[in-house]
Amino acid sequence: MSGVLSASVVADTFTLPTIDYGALAPVLIVAAAAVIGVLVEAFAPRGARRPLQLVLVFGSLIAAFVAVVMHAGIRQLDGGGAVAIDGPGLVLQGAVLLISIVGAMLMAERMVDPAGDAFAARASTLPGSEDERQFSSRGFLQTEIWPLMLFAVTGMLLFPIANDLLLLFVALEVMSLPLYLLVGMARRRRLLSQEAALKYFILGSFSSAFFLFGSALLYGYSGSIKFGKIAEAIAGNPGQNMLILVGVGMVAVGLLFKIGAAPFHQWTPDVYQGAPTPVTAFMAAAVKVAAFGAILRVFYVIFGGLRWDWQPMLWVIAILTMLIGAIVAVTQTDVKRMLAYSSIAQAGFILLGVIAANPAGLRGAIFYLVAYAFTTLGTFAVVTLVRDSTGEATHLSKWAGLAKTSPLTATVFAIFLLSLAGIPLTSGFIGKFAVFTAAIEAGAMPLVIVALFASLIAAFVYGRVIVLMFFADPPADPPAVVVPSAFTTLAIAISVAVTVVLGIIPQPFLTLLEQAGVFIR
Repeated sequence: MSGVLSASVVADTFTLPTIDYGALAPVLIVAAAAVIGVLVEAFAPRGARRPLQLVLVFGSLIAAFVAVVMHAGIRQLDGGGAVAIDGPGLVLQGAVLLISIVGAMLMAERMVDPAGDAFAARASTLPGSEDERQFSSRGFLQTEIWPLMLFAVTGMLLFPIANDLLLLFVALEVMSLPLYLLVGMARRRRLLSQEAALKYFILGSFSSAFFLFGSALLYGYSGSIKFGKIAEAIAGNPGQNMLILVGVGMVAVGLLFKIGAAPFHQWTPDVYQGAPTPVTAFMAAAVKVAAFGAILRVFYVIFGGLRWDWQPMLWVIAILTMLIGAIVAVTQTDVKRMLAYSSIAQAGFILLGVIAANPAGLRGAIFYLVAYAFTTLGTFAVVTLVRDSTGEATHLSKWAGLAKTSPLTATVFAIFLLSLAGIPLTSGFIGKFAVFTAAIEAGAMPLVIVALFASLIAAFVYGRVIVLMFFADPPADPPAVVVPSAFTTLAIAISVAVTVVLGIIPQPFLTLLEQAGVFIR
């Protein structure tokens, strides 16, 4: 009887959370398209699947972006405080959608590889087996990649607006699980691709476990999973912080893994090298934007009152990330691995905006994320075009004298490398300037000095490739530069345009970020 009475009391006091479905429209549109994509795979004729999936992918991503633009200026909590719709969250969602559109263009390319697209005809077949040859000869396509991509984008859209630990974990897994599968679907170098997928899955599972353990500690400390409630509990108990610091560290491990920050970066070069290059481009750009969005919200909203406790930890991580990424990149002879270590170094630079813990740091970090994302999409898109008899010619020696055989390709790649190096008149320079300035305002001048040193090392890495392309002689068997379809051509054109425009005219975007304001609780 007492159990019945207590249940009735709970039923009487429970109130359903209010949900503004319009504000959540971007997430709902992409999630619905992903579910429909699964149904297309189950019921549509094989020949109709690819065009249907492409319509679903591009239509849903564009519609979701329009929904984000229509809700500009909203600042509210939805779902009982589980979701925070605010300026920074909407900007990050818009960035993820635009990046995903360009990433989908690269994944849709079918004219670069003579055998078809970058994905195996059937991921379940053994590399080099008779089954694989049969599927390839019959023109089978791995159209399952499209609903997987949309599910990953759904998680990415939730990640920067999640306002409680449970939803943040759900977003983390919805984003990660499809990527584990996409990494292992390469048509060429299949065993390397499958090894990369397994390594990414195992290490990603460990990082998720750390995140869950840290979330449990935060809940045990505060009695709530809501970001605002945890922040209030921290403010109300200023001297009792050992449990909360352990929770901060474990949650940070789960999030820092996703951005490839040292010492949680070991998966990055192997996965970037082994994954199909369009997936590498999509993952390197979109995941970093979404993951940094979550990191910024967690450290600015929950742990803002503990900045003096967690900033030393992030100082060490940022220094390790910048130096390891820049120094190890010098030793790389594979273009994809070099770009992977470059990605690690760039994550360290963006961490300066997190460490600043001020509005300027928030704006600088988001600007840098957008600039880096489009530059990275462009670099990997160019990598897909330079090919020899074995596929992509990723060894640096193959890129010697590229400017003599394909001046346009070498010039475009040089623009992207100059942006990664932070050379003026590119978006990378403005991004670095923004985060460095914010860090100096926050009193982190020693960290900026280390960042400048790491930038010089990274500039040598990028400059070496530019010199190799423009001033070295081509090898005896130079690779061919393939003429892509409109998909990759448009993706590269958009990436170049964003890289140059944000470098020359950054003020409109900086003004937009200033108008977006800060995170709400």
